[in-house]
Amino acid sequence: MRAQSSKNKASFQSRGLARKEQPVMAWAALLSPKLMMLCFLLGCVLVSGLSVIYVTFQNRTYLNELQQLKNERNALQVQWGQLRIEQSTFSLEGRIERKAVDELQMQVPEFSELVMVRYE
Repeated sequence: MRAQSSKNKASFQSRGLARKEQPVMAWAALLSPKLMMLCFLLGCVLVSGLSVIYVTFQNRTYLNELQQLKNERNALQVQWGQLRIEQSTFSLEGRIERKAVDELQMQVPEFSELVMVRYE
């Protein structure tokens, strides 16, 4: 065994490279094309996963906003309907007054001509 380990040391020393002098990157093969491609693909998968999470979050945010806007629209439609009913109620009195003046030639009496009736 010792003969073999001394042989390995001799072969490294004969190449001019001692075990301590070898770069860690070369020893771990971190700069190999296969490993670089694997790291690139892993990065792509990571970015794709994060983008799916982001798009899902945006989708939920926009869906909540849409629901709030629909609720607001419904409330405004109810308010609009109430205002239309109120407008038609107020315009009815003016219509009656116009018909009384135009068709029946009725007039509002003077203040001195008004008679107050008391109910007891």
